[in-house]
Amino acid sequence: MADAINLTGLSTEELLRQMGDDLYDGLAAEVEAEVHECLRRGMTAYDVMTTGLVAGMDIVGIDFRDGILFVPEVLMAAKAMKAGMAILHPLLAETGAQKIGKMVIGTVKGDIHDIGKNLVAMMMEGAGFEVSNIGINSDADKFMGAIREHNPDIIGMSALLTTTMPYMRVVIQRLKDEGIRLDLIVLVGGAPLNSAFAEDIEADRYCRDAAVAVETAKKLMLIKREKAAA
Repeated sequence: MADAINLTGLSTEELLRQMGDDLYDGLAAEVEAEVHECLRRGMTAYDVMTTGLVAGMDIVGIDFRDGILFVPEVLMAAKAMKAGMAILHPLLAETGAQKIGKMVIGTVKGDIHDIGKNLVAMMMEGAGFEVSNIGINSDADKFMGAIREHNPDIIGMSALLTTTMPYMRVVIQRLKDEGIRLDLIVLVGGAPLNSAFAEDIEADRYCRDAAVAVETAKKLMLIKREKAAA
């Protein structure tokens, strides 16, 4: 634990490794202390985020995907990540540091389940995305309002009920009607969904869990950037 360790006596490499370990264990106060120590040493907010917090959450994501960690542990890690990011956010805003991309995520109309959706949002933030979480019971108007406000690269939709799954098609049709469907990456997830359903409603990908959502978002953003640069 960080309060049992003299952080000033650690090399920067050891300090970042300790930050990753404490993030993995969900120790928010320790992560905050380590972020402050990194900044005291003259590290940029961006470097602390990428080499400390994001690198630590990458390991959390891998172990979640592989069944080593479970939802409660990942939520604790994500909260520790957010505690560290709360320190870095103002500094990142000052320097205009680029995020990997922007995402708007919500649970669709008629559905009030949010644990899985919130986990995806936190892990996406941990991976370096700017996330606007619009909550539960979100209709097409709410998604469109968030899209206009935040200009995202990615739309994430969640549903935990078979009765609310079809509403995802309504949102995608609205994107088409507005002429912006091809500008956006659409990811869908939730217990009753599968890849065939995602393909049928013309989403870009089905993501079975938060770790897959992060991996998929990173890959699709890379493809999007390559196309834009071509």
